Amino acid sequence: MTVAASAPRKRVETRTLLVYAALTVGVILTLFPFAWMLLTSLKSFQELFNLSFLPSQPTLDNYRQVLTETRFLQWFGNSLLVASVTTASVLFFDSLVGYTLAKFDFPGKNLVFILILSTLMIPTEMLVIPWFVGVTDIGLTQSVPGAYFSIMFPGLISAFGVFLMRQFFDTLPNDLLEAARIDGMHEFGIFWRIALPLVRPALASLAIFTFLGNWNAFLWPLIVIQQPQFRTLPIGTALFNGEAGTQWGLIMAASSLAVIPVLIVFAIFQKQIIEGIVLTGLKG
Repeated sequence: MTVAASAPRKRVETRTLLVYAALTVGVILTLFPFAWMLLTSLKSFQELFNLSFLPSQPTLDNYRQVLTETRFLQWFGNSLLVASVTTASVLFFDSLVGYTLAKFDFPGKNLVFILILSTLMIPTEMLVIPWFVGVTDIGLTQSVPGAYFSIMFPGLISAFGVFLMRQFFDTLPNDLLEAARIDGMHEFGIFWRIALPLVRPALASLAIFTFLGNWNAFLWPLIVIQQPQFRTLPIGTALFNGEAGTQWGLIMAASSLAVIPVLIVFAIFQKQIIEGIVLTGLKG
């Protein structure tokens, strides 16, 4: 009995070790580029082209140059403003539209939903020309609020966010919402105080995707930004790569600093995402 019982136990332990080994390899492969970026940012110019992984004489000179000799802080602030405003707008409007499409019946509801989803099939490259013509004809790029709005407006509402929130709101029981209506709560109060807190995992996921997408946006800001003071971080960092050569130390230092807000956003919302995964497993 003991020998027979120990054999399955050994198979389980072996399988567990293999899983942990595979996860360890995956973590190493994922973190290696970030480690290389961080360590390269600590290298002097003479060491940049050596193949050594660790810097022989770590220095913060690249960070000093980025923070004091470039407009990095201005680029950082512009990107933070654009990403934060667009994320807040997407969370509010997409959840509102998703709630409407999930919990209200009106003529053409399915057609509206299909039309929203169909916009996902249009490549961004096909839209930048009408976007640019529109903002320039109105003259938005010439003023401070208009320039920021020109960068933000394509991402203020997301078709993917509408789809995601609609699918989550559709899982909420209608009886719960009807009970709130019977108690006299107005519809926006039901949405804001009852429905929205129940879909926090979806909001957290959407917040991370939206913030990350707008933080790393390059094509549209590159086209629409006409004045240097409105450059975002990806556009500013691209200036370190010029005809005279690529300043890899500055690029790595700027990229290392640019990762910080993304890590903060993920740290804020990861609890809600994990909670949503756990609750999803308990449904049914």
